[in-house]
Amino acid sequence: MSNDFDASPWVHSSPPKNLAFVATETANAEEALARLVRRYGNCPVEEAEVIICLGGDGFMLETLRLVMDQPVPVYGMNCGSVGFLMNPFDEDDLPGRLIATQSAVLHPLHMRATSADGSVHEANALNDVFLFRQTRQAAKIRIDVDGRERMPELICDGVLVATPAGSTAYNLSAHGPIVPLSGNLLPLTPISAFRPRRWRGALLPSNAVVTFSILETEKRPVAAVADFTEVRDVISVVVRENPVQSVMVLFDPGQTLSERIITEQFSA
Repeated sequence: MSNDFDASPWVHSSPPKNLAFVATETANAEEALARLVRRYGNCPVEEAEVIICLGGDGFMLETLRLVMDQPVPVYGMNCGSVGFLMNPFDEDDLPGRLIATQSAVLHPLHMRATSADGSVHEANALNDVFLFRQTRQAAKIRIDVDGRERMPELICDGVLVATPAGSTAYNLSAHGPIVPLSGNLLPLTPISAFRPRRWRGALLPSNAVVTFSILETEKRPVAAVADFTEVRDVISVVVRENPVQSVMVLFDPGQTLSERIITEQFSA
C-alpha cells in the first residue's frame, strides 16, 4: 500500500458544521484563529468533522502527527512562511469551500533506530527520515535494501529517505528527485556525498526496507531524524513505509498535492 492519488473530491453530503481550529503560536495565526472562531465556532478536535490548521508546513506536520489514524481530515490555511501543504488563507464561506476540496491520503515512513547504548527508538515521518554526521568527521554508512547490500560504504554528510509528499522538501534541497504521489516510489538521496562522489541516489519501490548501518561509530557518530524525532549516536536505522497508519489532507480544487508536485518540477 502506498500514498493514495488525490484525484477524488472529499465526499461529504453537506457542508461540515463541526470545525476544530488549531493555530501555531504566531501573532498572524492567532489573530486569524480569533476571527475564524468568532465566525464559525470551535468544537473539540475529537468531535470535529474537519480540523482547520493555521500556520505553515511545520505546524501542519505537527497537527497531522497528532491526528494520525483518526478519521478526520485536516485542511491547512497558510499563516506561515512555507505553505506547500497549505491552502491560501480565506475566511469567507469556509464550509462551502471545504465541501469542494479534494483529498490526499498519506502514509508515513516508519523509522526504527538503534543507539550505541542498545536502546531502540521508533517514530513515524510524513516528510522524511534522514541521517546526518554529528561532528566534523564525514559519516560512513552502509546501505542495504531488502536485506541485500547495495552500497558498502557511503562517505557523506548524511542520507535520507523521503515520502512522495516529502520529496519536495529536504530531499529536493539535497538534489533528490521529485516523486508524484501515484508513483509508488521512495527517493533515497545522499546529502553532500564525498565517496562515491557522483552517486545521486536511487528510486526505490514503496514497499522497500532500507537499512543504514553506521561504520566507525565512535570516530564518526551519526544522528537520525524522523520529522520531529531525533536520535543521537545511532548504529543502525531501518526505514520502511508504514501502510497501516495514514492521514487525510484536504486541498482546494486545482491546488491538490499532486498538482503542486508537478508544478514544482517546472519551476525555476
